[in-house]
Amino acid sequence: QVQLVESGGGLVQAGGSLRLSCAASGRAFSSYGLGWFRQAPGKEREFVSAISRGGGRTGYADSVKGRFMISRDNAKNTVYLQMNTLKSEDTAVYYCAADPGGRNYAEHDDEYDYWGQGTQVTVSS
Repeated sequence: QVQLVESGGGLVQAGGSLRLSCAASGRAFSSYGLGWFRQAPGKEREFVSAISRGGGRTGYADSVKGRFMISRDNAKNTVYLQMNTLKSEDTAVYYCAADPGGRNYAEHDDEYDYWGQGTQVTVSS
């Protein structure tokens, strides 16, 4: 069982920055593929970013490419999402997800087995 706890959300003005963190339980953190997803009101959950087990591969949705950066610290069992130049359309609940199933990297939500409770990000224009 893997428990994920997100933090770092909040209210920020457009153009500002936030850094989300997701702390994970479990001794095998370095073997998990990790991802961030988001869900805005009235919309389906969508992929934001993912990172491979060793951190050597990262991927981003086109809507956040060049503004967001994912990273992980396996010594701290934590994955981060640095969000810069935030826009009102980035407003959503952000979820981190873990895939301990052996895949190195994943961008589809059905590839992830464990999810955090979510953290709200609100960008005011």
